[in-house]
Amino acid sequence: MARKPYDLLFKLLLVGNSGVGKTSLLFRFTEDVFTTTFISTIGIDFKIKTIELHGKKIKLQIWDTAGQERFHTITTSYYRGAVGILLVYDITNGDSFNSISMWLRNIDQHAGNDVEWMLLGNKCDMESKRIIPTSQGKQVAEQHGIRFYETSARANINVEKAFLNLVEDILDKILMGEINSLNRSFVIPVFKNKNFIVDCYNHV
Repeated sequence: MARKPYDLLFKLLLVGNSGVGKTSLLFRFTEDVFTTTFISTIGIDFKIKTIELHGKKIKLQIWDTAGQERFHTITTSYYRGAVGILLVYDITNGDSFNSISMWLRNIDQHAGNDVEWMLLGNKCDMESKRIIPTSQGKQVAEQHGIRFYETSARANINVEKAFLNLVEDILDKILMGEINSLNRSFVIPVFKNKNFIVDCYNHV
């Protein structure tokens, strides 16, 4: 059997209210482009990006989930198998920040207990329209012991850094045996050599 063109495959999710810039972050990271012509994401879509980290070729399957309330019954089914989540709010939109607690409940209910996640305050290039101080985002992140970045897809600020640090944290968990495969549709093999392959996504 031919060897797969990657060593690991991670399923990542972008979640957050509609309009916070999830699709823009996705396109900035995967294609290094920014456009204002996006319409609100209908349902769920994903993009693929392969990176190399610590000598491992990692294929990222990044899902862009719709944030509107009426789509929550769709998006929650896609938490299964995810190993990383980026929860996004808009620093110019108070409602998106206030919805963090709702998204956290959603994550707690539907994602695995060992899922790695981080908080992103997007649109940090729009300082004149800022409503949410940086300190508030930091406070939420500190309360949950997670990483926090303010990002801008438009100005390309901290986008790649956020994604790569999330992937690195996931990789560290796998290498330390902290990813639990019992509630997922994949099985993590024992790492017997450097040429291991792990499929970390939902096959269904």
